[in-house]
Amino acid sequence: MANQAIAYLDMQAYVGITKHIGGRAATDQLLAWCRVENAREVLVVGCGIGVSTAYIAKKFNCRVVSVDIADKMIEWARVRAKREHVESKIEFRKADILDLPFESDRFDAVIVESVVAFVTDKARAIRECVRVTQPGGYVGLNESYLTQALSSEMMEMVGRTLGGIEFPRLETWQALWDASGLQDRVMQTFSIGARAEVRDRTQWIGARWSLEAFARLFRLYLTRPDARVSVREQYGSTADVLGKLEYALFAGKKCA
Repeated sequence: MANQAIAYLDMQAYVGITKHIGGRAATDQLLAWCRVENAREVLVVGCGIGVSTAYIAKKFNCRVVSVDIADKMIEWARVRAKREHVESKIEFRKADILDLPFESDRFDAVIVESVVAFVTDKARAIRECVRVTQPGGYVGLNESYLTQALSSEMMEMVGRTLGGIEFPRLETWQALWDASGLQDRVMQTFSIGARAEVRDRTQWIGARWSLEAFARLFRLYLTRPDARVSVREQYGSTADVLGKLEYALFAGKKCA
């Protein structure tokens, strides 16, 4: 029987890589919209390897609570926080965006980057983020969307590697955001260039971390047949998918 591919998110957790399109510039825009410079406590949902978490903790005088559904991602995020000397300003917890383990009306800002696209019940995920935001606080999202339909072969690959999850079209995101109940909603779309995306991701993650992750990926490729299947499917088709993806930033204020 043919080897099955390792799921996309599991591959990222093993290698120690996560992404959100747009790099640091996108995060800076989101943080500005969400008034994080005035925040006392910020929640980062789906922290991945903790790039944005450590960045917020280092740049702003606030406490950061950082959650992810994967234990391995939290381990990576702790490593990054220690390297950036901000571990004392961050609390890490395992949590699902569909059932956040926090009281309502708690955080000054909730930041979510490239997470809701991977969740089936996107409306519930957004509601949970709004619920834990205090009145007058902000919710900010960075999410990708398809500009055109994928081929049947690409749809099959995406469904297989992402567990049936599809990137929505922009109108779907707009409808979800309009239904969020947030005030002063803003949205801005951005195009993606493959070269710029690779450059921005490397700069955002850091050259040292990127090289270490590539070494882990190479080792995995050499030792596991299922990893070779994953690399061919997930990384070999990146250019094709990126050509049909753009991303949007969303921010809104919870009613006081």
